[in-house]
Amino acid sequence: MTETAAAGTGNRVFIDKQHPDAYRALAATAQAAKDAAAAAGLDRTLVELVNLRVSQLNACAYCLDLHTRAALRAGETTQRLGVLAAWRDTELFTPRERAALALAEATTRPADADAQTTAYAEARATLSDDEISAVIWVAITMNAFNRVSVMSKHPVRESPAVPVR
Repeated sequence: MTETAAAGTGNRVFIDKQHPDAYRALAATAQAAKDAAAAAGLDRTLVELVNLRVSQLNACAYCLDLHTRAALRAGETTQRLGVLAAWRDTELFTPRERAALALAEATTRPADADAQTTAYAEARATLSDDEISAVIWVAITMNAFNRVSVMSKHPVRESPAVPVR
């Protein structure tokens, strides 16, 4: 077993450490997506909601932990984070957020053509072309990071409590 494999959980390889140039390229793409989101006028809380919803769908514990803390720092409420998995069943999210979440889900589940058609129609009614593109790019990069963390089995370590808002 290599030193890198030993660093993972069980016999997993931390692929971000094994091939750092590939990981840096992914990080650069994610930064470009984040920059596109900011330029399109998407606020940080909306971007974090997209990151979290994608991570929920992919069952990525590491990214859920990381982006929950980021969302709280950006001003998101614990109530909205708590119901994010059931966002369709609550009125806590704005039409713009709902459109972005539907688009993020459709990006994460590309085989569901009907969901893509519905999500795109909702996005078209609420978001600009720049916003649609930015949401899709954020979702694409979050999906990629989820795969890196899930396949590497990145551990979630206990962190200090975050103040409740």
